[in-house]
Amino acid sequence: MSFVDRHGLWSAAQVEAATEAEHRIRAEELEVVRLSFADQHGVLRGKSVVGADALSVMRGGCAITTTLLAKDTAHRTVFPVFTAGGGFGMREMEGAADALMVADPTTFRILPWAPKTGWVLCDLHFADGRPVPFSTRHLYRKVLGQLATAGYDFMAGLEVEFHVFKLLDPRLRPSDSGQPGEPPEVALLTQGYQYLTEQRYDQLDPVFDILRRDVMALGLKLRSIELEYGPSQCELTFHPGLGLEPADAMVLLRSAVKQVARRHGYHASFMCRPRIPNVMSSGWHLHQSLRDHRTGANAFMSQDESRDLSPVAMQWLGGLLAHARAATAFTTPTLNGYKRYRPYSLAPDRAIWGRDNRGVMLRALGAAGDPATRLENRVGEPAANPYLYMASQVLAGLDGLKRKLDPGPSADTPYEAQAEPLPRSLGEALAALRADACFRDGLGAGFVDYFARIKDAEIARFQAEVTEWEQREYFDLF
Repeated sequence: MSFVDRHGLWSAAQVEAATEAEHRIRAEELEVVRLSFADQHGVLRGKSVVGADALSVMRGGCAITTTLLAKDTAHRTVFPVFTAGGGFGMREMEGAADALMVADPTTFRILPWAPKTGWVLCDLHFADGRPVPFSTRHLYRKVLGQLATAGYDFMAGLEVEFHVFKLLDPRLRPSDSGQPGEPPEVALLTQGYQYLTEQRYDQLDPVFDILRRDVMALGLKLRSIELEYGPSQCELTFHPGLGLEPADAMVLLRSAVKQVARRHGYHASFMCRPRIPNVMSSGWHLHQSLRDHRTGANAFMSQDESRDLSPVAMQWLGGLLAHARAATAFTTPTLNGYKRYRPYSLAPDRAIWGRDNRGVMLRALGAAGDPATRLENRVGEPAANPYLYMASQVLAGLDGLKRKLDPGPSADTPYEAQAEPLPRSLGEALAALRADACFRDGLGAGFVDYFARIKDAEIARFQAEVTEWEQREYFDLF
């Protein structure tokens, strides 16, 4: 028996998808299949196997070092993996031991930009079949299970901003290498500020055309391609999906856009606020609603003509607001992302909601009888791990339903309303996360402490650096 069969890891749908994947691998004469998993940062990592061995590896699992779960955003290992328990308090993680990547065949695709190459998303398991508890896709699946028990499915739509630049110098000299290395030198593709003008769009159309073709060839549900406000800034929106699907799509989207852009001489970045003159911050707005598990109806849609949102939506709103500060550790997990929270900037700076107002954190869209009724959370950055971003929404919303929380009135003047401010730094967000019982219970105290420790290591490295600002401010003065 294979590892998958021995531990019963595939559903009937996955078994059927594996048969279809095998057929496509043979019919398309694929030479390589990439097996990837999303790490704690939502970055894809993995191994590639030759096409002839792909199906046996998908069924048997592919060994991968557990140290990949111990790394910060510089790919530095921040846990003492060669001590007892590997720094995790788990024997399975000691000594850079292996876990197994187990393919989810329903995610199998053929990559349109890489010749004769397939791709499949994987979950991480220990040798005894147990899921690795630090796997964020597994954690999100568990959270979705809690929501299903409450009678709902999570529906999410992606609205993602990012930058695409012309690549001038990839900085590949040996002296440029490091952890991290020197970032590439880039040039703008547009001067920006002509928001949604056709002229600026046409300047980016050659790049948009390349990205659009490959994104759609992957089967991602692309809805629109838009020119954003800032120089070289773009936005993609997608049709909504259920459960794991939109989170999987976001992981694949970021990786695909960066790979395709690089192959054509461009550099794509989902960093929130690049340090490039006049460049604007990018956000990731998450549209969300609940679908009634029994009827399939939108549970956020009001049946009362005097109300735009249903009681379920209002209580969900209440939960999102109650846990907004702690959730920013997941929605905005980089130090850089907190530079976006500025008043009067079309980005939120406090935990409030409003009806169709782009200055609030939570924008309510829809009306009585409107099946597209939804909430748009505008707090996230495009670098967020999508499994943790969405899990934070579900857990907070569920708490709102459980406690029947009232979100209060709509804020019509978002930058003047009295409300709890969003954290001003990643450290402040982590402190709120550590103190939040909802997330510690829903994700597990062990995972929250693990995630915070990785982020603490990033903060410590940042604080140890002498910045250009410090040099300019003090070097001549004192």
